Amino acid sequence: MSVSRREFLVTALAVGFAAAVPPTEAEAVITTATDGLTAGEVKIPAAGGEMPAYRAAPTKGGPFPTVLVVEEIFGVHEYIKDVCRRFAKRGYLAIAPELFARQGDPTKLTDVQRIRSEIVLKTPDDQVMADLDATAAWAGKNAGDTGKLAITGFCRGGRIVWLYSAHSPKLKVGGAWYGRLDGERNELQPKYPIDVAPDLQAPVLGLYGGKDDGIPLEQVEKMKAAVAAALSKSEIVVYPDAPHGFHADYRPSYRESDARDGWNRLLAWFAQHGVA
Repeated sequence: MSVSRREFLVTALAVGFAAAVPPTEAEAVITTATDGLTAGEVKIPAAGGEMPAYRAAPTKGGPFPTVLVVEEIFGVHEYIKDVCRRFAKRGYLAIAPELFARQGDPTKLTDVQRIRSEIVLKTPDDQVMADLDATAAWAGKNAGDTGKLAITGFCRGGRIVWLYSAHSPKLKVGGAWYGRLDGERNELQPKYPIDVAPDLQAPVLGLYGGKDDGIPLEQVEKMKAAVAAALSKSEIVVYPDAPHGFHADYRPSYRESDARDGWNRLLAWFAQHGVA
């Protein structure tokens, strides 16, 4: 399926948190300052126009190892922006493109089911793969070292991490946070991670919750077997008591210990595979 040149409906990123998931406290548990960083919104040339994205990198130095940060279904809101700043504090150029920008703005909707049906399920995987390629290309021209290219993503973004790791020959490593591994296929989303396990071109660290109501442990075990059969260097870690969204520090699902352990494992995984 060819990538549509549909125009962008969203031309600027939201400020604050997505309307459907306001933080459980007055402020997010983790807030990363911008001192020593170049951080803010940028525009990525892509099919149909310019795609808004959030970029954070150290103010001095470069080129920097590059991390593509893939949003949850809630769009590029404050939590995703803060994740970019956390990477930047570690010496990365981190960039989160608004991958739903042609379909609509998920940060403005309060109904999660409407976000899924009206925006997420109408966003073609082919479009997402092309937009991530465009984001990596932009990074390579703006202080990013795309010879050291990584990707990480959360929830729906975790699924995209697996798919992009099978798509991009330039990618060195991936980290998928509780991305769904199997599900209903359609014309716009024809494959799931379980389908592309034999095609992975970069090793993926999968971080999953043992009490995730949306991702049964049977799926996780099936994916473990699939990557092992494919002789992939990918690994999957399960946190037995963690629910879905355990890294999302602004939501009740947050589990501080598991989130911290997963983050440290992710940084070590990136370094192990030459992206640090």
